[in-house]
Amino acid sequence: MFGRLSNYFQETKDELVNKVSWPTWTELRESTWIVIVASIILALIIWGMDSGLGTVLTQFYKLFN
Repeated sequence: MFGRLSNYFQETKDELVNKVSWPTWTELRESTWIVIVASIILALIIWGMDSGLGTVLTQFYKLFN
């Protein structure tokens, strides 16, 4: 049982150290900025849709009051 567990952790460490392609700090910063900008753009699109639909539905409901 403990041999299998020890082997699992050794193989995990070996894969993370020798087989995984880690990005450089420059690549990581660039990717982070892309994610931040994309998140802001998506949030603005959702906010705009929510505001627009809220206004449309408010006007629609006023027709029936």
